[in-house]
Amino acid sequence: MARRPYRSRKDVTVVSLLLLVLAMALGPTPSSAAGTDWWDPTARPTPDSRIDVTGAPFTGTDAQGEVRGFVDAHNHLMSNEAFGGRLICGRTFSAAGIADALKDCPEHYPDGTLAVFDYITHGGDGRHDPVGWPTFKDWPAHDSMTHQANYYAWVERAWRGGQRVLVNDLVTNGVICSVYFFKDRGCDEMTSIRLQAKLTYDLQAHIDKMYGGTGKGWFRIVTDSAQAREVVRQGKLAVVLGVETSEPFGCKQILDIAQCSKEDIDKGLDELYALGVRSMFLCHKFDNALCGVRFDEHGLGTAINVGQFLSTGTFWQTEKCTGPQKDNPIGGAAAPEAEATLPAGVEVPAYDEDARCNVRGLTGLGEYALRGMMKRKMMVEIDHMSVKATGRVLDILEAESYPGVLSSHSWMDLNWTERVYSLGGFVAQYMHGSEEFSAEARRTDALREKYGVGYGYGTDFNGIGDHPAPRGANTANPVTYPFRSVDGGSLIDRQTTGERTWDYNTDGAAHAGLIPDWIEDIRLVGGQDVVDDLFRGAESYLGTWGGTEKHQAGVNLAGGRTATASSQESNPFTSYAPGRAVDGDAATRWAADWSDDQWLTVDLGSTHLVGRVTLDWERAYGKSYRIELSTDGRTWRTAWSTTSGDGGLDTARFTATPARHVRVHGLERGTDWGYSLYEVGVHSG
Repeated sequence: MARRPYRSRKDVTVVSLLLLVLAMALGPTPSSAAGTDWWDPTARPTPDSRIDVTGAPFTGTDAQGEVRGFVDAHNHLMSNEAFGGRLICGRTFSAAGIADALKDCPEHYPDGTLAVFDYITHGGDGRHDPVGWPTFKDWPAHDSMTHQANYYAWVERAWRGGQRVLVNDLVTNGVICSVYFFKDRGCDEMTSIRLQAKLTYDLQAHIDKMYGGTGKGWFRIVTDSAQAREVVRQGKLAVVLGVETSEPFGCKQILDIAQCSKEDIDKGLDELYALGVRSMFLCHKFDNALCGVRFDEHGLGTAINVGQFLSTGTFWQTEKCTGPQKDNPIGGAAAPEAEATLPAGVEVPAYDEDARCNVRGLTGLGEYALRGMMKRKMMVEIDHMSVKATGRVLDILEAESYPGVLSSHSWMDLNWTERVYSLGGFVAQYMHGSEEFSAEARRTDALREKYGVGYGYGTDFNGIGDHPAPRGANTANPVTYPFRSVDGGSLIDRQTTGERTWDYNTDGAAHAGLIPDWIEDIRLVGGQDVVDDLFRGAESYLGTWGGTEKHQAGVNLAGGRTATASSQESNPFTSYAPGRAVDGDAATRWAADWSDDQWLTVDLGSTHLVGRVTLDWERAYGKSYRIELSTDGRTWRTAWSTTSGDGGLDTARFTATPARHVRVHGLERGTDWGYSLYEVGVHSG
């Protein structure tokens, strides 16, 4: 802000000066004065946590008209309500105050002996001082998996430190809920999702009340990108609702039999959209009726594989990967507490180290759900999907030029990164320690520069994962308090709640309020360039969201048109006629005789500009083939070709060219069978 020119005031009396001095001495300090600064509430509860940030939050856009700020692309504000309500202890807020919100689960008293989930997943005995407010001797802590890390005032501190977008993933897992010893509610996943959505809106109202009424608080739930941009422009926090659950819409599978229908999927997507959900995972932790998952490692992986069996009746199944992408190695470490829940005589299988990929990919119902999300302009999360499922999802998105794809917390194989960026998608990285985070950021730095995008982080707070450990007070470059926020407008000191003061150097990332301290540590370790990329994260995330909203499904010029072929496979029970490849039914297909030189031609009815052709291959695919165009059906030119086809869904893009006839000309088969196509799509561009 420009400084105001100094002007002397000759009419200021001695009495006025005395009154001013008296007011300054006896009145509240500027940082806590009611109504003097828009970012300070007029009625914060007493007692409550301190924020320990002074100075105005930045507002507006940069010189290019872009929003600024960090994005936490993966957090779980309300997961204390998940898994039966007793896995994550403590609440994000309470109308009764901080003492009611930040208290441990009843079974953790008196010494944490029954903090069962901690020692199932981490080892040890789980013992800790259960007292939260006001002492916080042992929690929250960077390595505590079962205690609230998202108290609203800590989230407020992250916002004050520069965070401008937060994705609140509504999360639960019905099997974990059912097998966990302590719970105070049922385990239906959608019931938990509804409750968490409601409580997020309740939190918004709780904060609004502190600021004088509806719409006045800094915590704003948004349902479109334009609304989010306006919130960030005002300097507030745009909160996006997502879903991360293992059996969305009840779509589990038992012995490979789906337990949901297309009608269930449509009803579920409509309900989630009405709740304000704009991004979601199709599968998480357990294979379900929609897709296979990327495995977990170590003892946690073994425990989750047990849960997979209890949920589906089958353990994870692996195969050798066909490309550079791989799923995580399956956890081989023992998890005795989890394995004890298996039926007598059932054991977790051993796995071939050379077989790193899940045999399960995207199912037919999964593809239906994906396309349902696309119709509703929702963003799809590919983290937790198996390599096979992710590859198919990216194929579909590329075929439709759909930008709404997210990788929010390092669960995607790194080799997918450029495909995500080329679509217009967004990538964030798990909240590792500053050294690891900076090293991981450098691996994709060239791609971010190539595509002109920012970066995000996924804290996964309350998501049952570790967080950055302290580097130590004696490190050569510790965080020095107080420090300036990235924009330079705020001064950030050590954070205090009750009797406990956290120092990032000795406590690490114990809760969400220490995100600004973690970013300062990244600046010291990884350099300003990493932080600058993160500061562009909000703009890039909202760019992906906006592109998703603007996407228009392309017209398939081949749909229902006349198709001819060099041959068709004969079958007494069904037809493999050429028209089956343009009938809009993904369950029917054209199949050629079993020889290399074969073709399928589509007559578009009139001349169109053609710039994109999609081919959805059955298992009998083309390894070497050409896309040929003609205006008269006699003279052909090659628009695109490949000698390395690998089946699946192929998208051929080329300079838009006038054509009435489009021919897929097979030169070499990828299998011993002929060529077989479920659907051929022809588009203008």
